Amino acid sequence: MTDKLPELRLTAEHLHLAEADAERLLDGYRIRRGDRVMDPKAQVIGEVIKQLRSPDSLPTPEESRGQFRKMVELLDEPPPASVEVSDLACPGPAGQVPLRLYAPEGTGARPLLLYLHGGGWIQGDLETHHGACGKLAAWSGCLVLAVDYRLAPEHKFPAGLEDCLAAWRWLAANAATLGADPARLAVGGDSAGGNLAAAVCQILAAGGEPGPAAQLLIYPSLDLGWQLPSHRELADAYILPRIRVRWYTELYLSSPEQAADVRVSPLWTEDLRGQPPAMIVTAGFDPLLDDGRRYADRLEAAGVPVAYREFTGQIHAFISLTRVIPQGNECLREMAGWLKSRLG
Repeated sequence: MTDKLPELRLTAEHLHLAEADAERLLDGYRIRRGDRVMDPKAQVIGEVIKQLRSPDSLPTPEESRGQFRKMVELLDEPPPASVEVSDLACPGPAGQVPLRLYAPEGTGARPLLLYLHGGGWIQGDLETHHGACGKLAAWSGCLVLAVDYRLAPEHKFPAGLEDCLAAWRWLAANAATLGADPARLAVGGDSAGGNLAAAVCQILAAGGEPGPAAQLLIYPSLDLGWQLPSHRELADAYILPRIRVRWYTELYLSSPEQAADVRVSPLWTEDLRGQPPAMIVTAGFDPLLDDGRRYADRLEAAGVPVAYREFTGQIHAFISLTRVIPQGNECLREMAGWLKSRLG
């Protein structure tokens, strides 16, 4: 990510520093990439996580799931108390797909965002994204419906994608029963969930099915060939080093050749005309930076309205680390504002 810096040993106690204090602590140690400087709280959290979880070691899938849950439990905030939460389910290709509905204060038919969580297709669930989904609901005025799709390696591609498609089709047929306006439905997700959201939009358009009115892609993973410049330049990134993204891919796919399938790598779909208007969020110190950038450029070239927002000093997963990184909430509020303006 930068020239080698002197070693700086940080502990969990440093996570609670105010932003200005973190900046002073890191004086002379700041991570830079060209004219970019990493957010001081992001650097603190990245160092602490690196020391707790060696970037060169790979856990079992179950250990990885536990680490992810624990990280979010310690470092993210719960949803606002004003949001009503209820658990549901819909039919899927292999049984019931668990769902969670977040309803903000208000009455009448409202817009709804179908949310697909991140986690490298092998981890993440309704709990790991509880805070983010609740905040998006409260701050946008939209209903949010989170999907607990099947995970690899127990259920490899395309199992998780098929669950997400089933959830969308069920939602499109049952929106009114949830208090949602069928004409104002969106789909979104972060990281692997952004990959799934983009694939859902493309599959629906290709099949001539009714699609979302908008898509929200948060540091999406869109090229599983892992050959974009930011994939190489940020191979040692916090949270998502190259060794880990390759491991996720190996667990998700049945063979390396599947990475060329546009349902796996939506960035390379030939024709993007007719895709729903998009907001795409990226982070400057995230190896997935170029995935989002290039997809925004390709959508715009195809005539699709795009709102692109790059948080130049941030790391992957920062919207799920809001106890430590204040910009995570800033990002969530911006996305909520876009949903409100786009969906009404």
